[in-house]
Amino acid sequence: MAEDNQYTNSKVQPKDFTSGWLIAIIIAGTGLTLPILYLGSEVALGVGFKDALWAFGISTAVLTVMCLATTKIGNRSRLSTYMILHFSFGRQGAKIMNFIFGITLLGWFSVALELLSVAVVDTVLDTFSVSLQQWPIIVIMGAMITVTTLFGIKSLERLANFAVPVLTLFLCYVIYVSFDQGMSFDEVLNFVPENPKMTLFEATSILIGSSILFPVMMADFSRFIYNDKQSMIAVLGITVGFPIALLFSAIPSIQTGEVDIIKVMQEFGLVIPAFVLLLVSTWVGNASNLYSTVLTFSTIKTEWSFKKIVLSVSVLGILFALLGFSQYLFDFLNFLGVLAPSISAIYIIHFYWVKKQRYELDEIPQWEPKALISWVVSSILTVFTYLEVFELTHAYFIDSFLLGGILYTILKWKEIRKAKQ
Repeated sequence: MAEDNQYTNSKVQPKDFTSGWLIAIIIAGTGLTLPILYLGSEVALGVGFKDALWAFGISTAVLTVMCLATTKIGNRSRLSTYMILHFSFGRQGAKIMNFIFGITLLGWFSVALELLSVAVVDTVLDTFSVSLQQWPIIVIMGAMITVTTLFGIKSLERLANFAVPVLTLFLCYVIYVSFDQGMSFDEVLNFVPENPKMTLFEATSILIGSSILFPVMMADFSRFIYNDKQSMIAVLGITVGFPIALLFSAIPSIQTGEVDIIKVMQEFGLVIPAFVLLLVSTWVGNASNLYSTVLTFSTIKTEWSFKKIVLSVSVLGILFALLGFSQYLFDFLNFLGVLAPSISAIYIIHFYWVKKQRYELDEIPQWEPKALISWVVSSILTVFTYLEVFELTHAYFIDSFLLGGILYTILKWKEIRKAKQ
């Protein structure tokens, strides 16, 4: 595809279509990054292996179902998520949604960058007994990721095609070594922490929160895919890649008692190769985060070029990392679990049942009050279920999705019935 045309505010043209398998690899690559591996370790050590498997499975199922709906929207509209939101929320309302997504995506970019700098510091200290400061590493790695993002989705494909298969094979080898040198399979299977740090529900919520933006963001990637069938294949990046990444991090962490992946690899004498591969995979995943962040802000600052937005948001993201944004990681994920699912529900209903799968760029309204009201009310109610003031489904992220969808359907009922006629 044209490297300088990322279709930030327009439909993707056929000459730039690509394979669903390639997009699936990019998505899987975002799972094989330090934040997701960190969460897999935390959950396994926090609830035990069997409950961790339940958490991995439930969270993957929820994300998969949502992605199956939204990937088709991107494929059929050929627009980015942030342009799609213009139709369901209006031109002005979408700016509110996109600003929220832009900040959250930028936060995720910052967390990954900060964790990567910690891995660099730990690796150099353990291997060469040299103490480094984090801030120069954050700046240098942020600059490298920025350069990659400037070349768009094709550069992400190239990196992912190399990093994901190699890192997957390496992590398979780590599992083999861990059973050879550490606890047996039965010991891992029956592992339960003496003092559980979280419940199964909390573990599942954190995992869904970690990737809740994927269903919303699927359109960013599926808009480039050849057809519906190929776009379904792209969802395998979540369905297969997400639980495998979590499992690969959970088993060695149980055997070593360590959450830090570099310290885990140190136990097995694999620090250098692990670091190199994790560096590349986190590079891919964080470039994807930055790419989506840029697409978000491009709908707010429409007069800015793609490159100008890349440079601006990367500087802001690097600043967040320097200020230690990762200490707010779990609060950040819970925040996403409250706000994002209802947005997905609203734009799914709008595309399939209000607009009958047809979006034209000259038909974007200025405001869509019913969508905004549905989102605000569902978010407020979900805050109460999150704080356990009252309960609905006992899963606040599902509450958000269902409340947003139900309220929007009620407010849009006349238009939905008219569209059916």
